[in-house]
Amino acid sequence: MIKYIALYKRPADAEDFDEKYFGSHLPLIDRTPGLLRQEVAHVTRTYVPGFLGDAEPYLIAELYFESEAAMKAAFKSPEWQAGGANLTEIGGMDLVAMFAAEIKEEL
Repeated sequence: MIKYIALYKRPADAEDFDEKYFGSHLPLIDRTPGLLRQEVAHVTRTYVPGFLGDAEPYLIAELYFESEAAMKAAFKSPEWQAGGANLTEIGGMDLVAMFAAEIKEEL
């Protein structure tokens, strides 16, 4: 299994960003073929202040796929492309760092 992680820094207007992110972006991502599940969490505490420079972590999204091939296929889908366009529209692309991570052990 592999997961795609999006780490967002705190937006200038967090309430407005949340409204757009949860109201329009997530519903688009939910339609991505091959997506097994996603988890979204607000960061409530940072244990290593300054680790990310001046950026204050705000939101973490984790999207799970069966395999790297399934994730790559999902990234080519119209649903994923629509989600990316929406994220650009709501200003999220300026706030996010994205990573893929292979899950070595599931509990």
